Amino acid sequence: MEVKTSLLDNMIGVGDMVLLEPLSEDSFLENLKNRFDHNEIYTYIGSVVISMNPYRSLPIYTPDKVEEYRNRNFYELSPHIYALADEAYRSLRDQDKDQCILITGESGAGKTEASKLVMSYVAAVCGKGQEVNKVKEQLLQSNPVLEAFGNAKTVRNDNSSRFGKYMDIEFDFKGDPLGGVISNYLLEKSRVVKQPRGERNFHIFYQLLSGASDDTLSNISISIFKMNAMQIVGFMEDEVQSVLELVAAVLKLGNIEFKPESRCNGTDESRIKDKNDLKEMCELLGIEQSVLERAFSYRTVEAKMEKVSTTLNVAQAYYARDALAKNLYSRLFSWLVTRINESIKVSNAQAKTRHKVMGVLDIYGFEIFEDNSFEQFIINYCNEKLQQIFIELTLREEQEEYVREKIAITRWFYISVFNMLYACTYTISHECLRPGTVTDETFLDKLNTVCAEHQHFESRLSKNSKFLTDHSLPHSCFRIQHYAGKVLYRVEGFVDKNNDLLYRDLSQAMYKANHSLIKQLFPEGNPAKVNLKRPPTAGFQFRASVGTLMRNLQTKNPNYIRCIKPNDKKASHIFTESLVRHQVRYLGLMENVRVRRAGYAFRQAYEPCLERYKMLCKRTWPHWRGPAREGVEVLMADLQVPAEEFSYGRSKIFIRNPRTLFFLEERRRQCLQDLATLIQKIYRGWKCRSQFLLLKKSQIVVAAWYRRYAQQKKYQRIKSATTVVQSYTRGWQARKLLRDLKYQKRCEEAATTIAAYWHGTQMQKYFLGLKSTMPSMSPIDKNWPARPYLFLDGVHTELRRIFHLWRCKKYRSQFTEEKKAVYEEKLEASEIFKDKKALYPSSVSQPFKGDYLEISKNPKYQKLSSAMDEKVLLADVVNKINRANGKVRKVTHTIVVLADQKTGQVKASVPLPDLTSVSVSTQSDGFFALKLKEGSASAVKGDFLLSSEHLIEIITKLHRIGATAADREQLNIDISDEFLVQFKQDKVCVKFIQGAPKNGNSVSCKRKNNRLLEVSVPTTA
Repeated sequence: MEVKTSLLDNMIGVGDMVLLEPLSEDSFLENLKNRFDHNEIYTYIGSVVISMNPYRSLPIYTPDKVEEYRNRNFYELSPHIYALADEAYRSLRDQDKDQCILITGESGAGKTEASKLVMSYVAAVCGKGQEVNKVKEQLLQSNPVLEAFGNAKTVRNDNSSRFGKYMDIEFDFKGDPLGGVISNYLLEKSRVVKQPRGERNFHIFYQLLSGASDDTLSNISISIFKMNAMQIVGFMEDEVQSVLELVAAVLKLGNIEFKPESRCNGTDESRIKDKNDLKEMCELLGIEQSVLERAFSYRTVEAKMEKVSTTLNVAQAYYARDALAKNLYSRLFSWLVTRINESIKVSNAQAKTRHKVMGVLDIYGFEIFEDNSFEQFIINYCNEKLQQIFIELTLREEQEEYVREKIAITRWFYISVFNMLYACTYTISHECLRPGTVTDETFLDKLNTVCAEHQHFESRLSKNSKFLTDHSLPHSCFRIQHYAGKVLYRVEGFVDKNNDLLYRDLSQAMYKANHSLIKQLFPEGNPAKVNLKRPPTAGFQFRASVGTLMRNLQTKNPNYIRCIKPNDKKASHIFTESLVRHQVRYLGLMENVRVRRAGYAFRQAYEPCLERYKMLCKRTWPHWRGPAREGVEVLMADLQVPAEEFSYGRSKIFIRNPRTLFFLEERRRQCLQDLATLIQKIYRGWKCRSQFLLLKKSQIVVAAWYRRYAQQKKYQRIKSATTVVQSYTRGWQARKLLRDLKYQKRCEEAATTIAAYWHGTQMQKYFLGLKSTMPSMSPIDKNWPARPYLFLDGVHTELRRIFHLWRCKKYRSQFTEEKKAVYEEKLEASEIFKDKKALYPSSVSQPFKGDYLEISKNPKYQKLSSAMDEKVLLADVVNKINRANGKVRKVTHTIVVLADQKTGQVKASVPLPDLTSVSVSTQSDGFFALKLKEGSASAVKGDFLLSSEHLIEIITKLHRIGATAADREQLNIDISDEFLVQFKQDKVCVKFIQGAPKNGNSVSCKRKNNRLLEVSVPTTA
């Protein structure tokens, strides 16, 4: 992207109207049109920016453009709104000067967009950080919220601001935004109840109706849309809901209609046609229907201690309805501004120090319609005051700069202003407050009396004789000569709009609502705080707020943006000369140019001036070593510029006539052409010399390469001959080696063939011999014939393994199911006790019989056998410790039975699920403990400590039963020389020790105490 280094470089038309030659209204418009046709929508008048609305998007607001204009001199680049915003921000940040940016122009000229661009530029160039970004986002997002509630589509603009907005943005010493304050002026609340033809109501009503949903239909009977901007600014969800409910109430209020009724005394009164609309509104705001219905039908007037109620006719009821709708919406808008200010205001901790302030004023432009009423009068009054302060501040700024630069000037161009509009606003306010009947006609009569002699006021009854014959002026109108032209105002509705009267009954009805926000909007409705004084009129309030605004603007350094609408069709690339001429006139742009040119048309600091024109003088070119002012003086003296055409200030040179500047620019252009010719000459000489040196260097390189090529060819011939000799020699050697290798290979193949035949013969002998020396079919027979040769080692081992597996399979196939089960039990006993229990080796050779007592055959146990339904897995005599006689133990699949050996009587029956674990020692004893589940019926007397000669078999069978049962856990077997046994309520530690044989080789038990049972096991030899 090309970056221009001066306002005068590559300029389309004239970038600064001060330099326009010749200066006339036609040349002014022609320059604007020329720049507009080339998409140059910004033009300067000194430090004032003229902005033409392009009615389309242009690629001149990108982040690259922001960086291009950042920290650059105002006149350094082509005209742009970013240049003004950067100048204002740097003056505020670096020079500690409060700034205000005044954006004016008629509706549709792009004032709102200009204010957004200024704020977005300031937000882009100021500091970063989480808190700073939050403040910037809130300040920027306050615009969409206020636009939704305060902007509407008009015949001139699709997004026309129907209120005035002034925002003060506060910055800290670093230039980072801290917060802001918004002031609003004169919301056009009459638009709520009536819109001109071809125009619409405020945006919020259409946005609210655009997203109808069934969920919210039951709440407010109207749809609700999401407003992210309100949430970013700081509105809570309940506040957003309350605001939208009030907007919906205004819409519902417009549906209420009245019908006339006659009373018996002959007076007229009104009644609501359809009470369903009133009912929906009352439900929405939480108001009793009867209270609001009475407020629409009666009016109560209080005078001292008396109250008088009068009925309202249909016209008065409609007036009351419209007044309530306008006041409800206007107060809601004021509450929104206050609520936004609470969110964006500077925090209390930061408010103690003084901050830098930048104000941005976006206010309605001058309006001239076919039918101009009170709203246009107030709007034009504000624009008249802004024009007045613009002229005053412009003159003051020019004079201050001349004083600051110590420039003497003999003549000034003053523009007269008038305050006749102030008299008009004062007259209507005073007329509305006087006792008696006040109408629009009485106001016009009073106006004729006060302003009749004023040269800018016209009416049919004016005493100024030159207007008596003007029959184009209606009787109910008056005309005012504004700075922008003459405007005809109709007095119809002036008094009512100025009074802006809301009946006290409606205020009190609103205060009785259950809606929290309604009570805040109508504080005068509180019966405890009745104020009989008449509220101030709209004209008085607006005049006071405009006065405050003007005083605020006069304390700041002004920056101006004059917005112009190129056509009424809202279309791009169309320039309507008559419309633009009218705006140029009422904006006073020609007067502004004349003010700037009344003294010196152009001024520039010495450094950039010397840098731009130093090539015009041999003494300053190419470098000037002294101060810049002295260099400029030498330059101007060498160019013989007349002394009356310029003056030297403290830091700038002031040029009186644009022709002098154009003379300097023309000399600079010619000098640049001469310099370009000189540069071309030097460049061409350098290029020819470079080409010659290149040719010379190339010749040397070519010669070197040729010599190299000749030597390479000679070398290649010698190398080729050498290669032929070497190839013949290597071929003879290779053929000799091939003959030797072939002979060696034939010898190896012969030896391999002989070895293969011999190995085959030996293998046959080996297999035939193995057939006759095969070992027995016993699996435990480890004999195997020896191999005759070492090369048979692998085959020999594999055959031995295969044979062993085969005879094992043959051996197993001879087993019956009973024998297979016995071996499985033996295998499981090996897994449980091998290398863990000293008694295990002696049990290996003993077969597991199971029923050692032959219960089914022994008549002694017939009774016990008949009591058991299941198959007996094991029956054996066991000894219970500390009992003299033995016990008969029976084990089935589900139960363990202990019976008396002599009588066969059952002493204990333990279901296997109640058996949790079995504990045995590592010694050669036959002791084992059956541990029962705590809390079971079998565990009442405690665990069983038993002794048996077939301990290995008993525990193995118990373990197998638990492993094969799917409905209970596997039995846990604890093999340890010390374990705990529960005897009734006591836990006894059973400890096994090795001792000398006593009483033969039997095991002896000794109770040490109540907690220890010591079992002595004889040591085995």
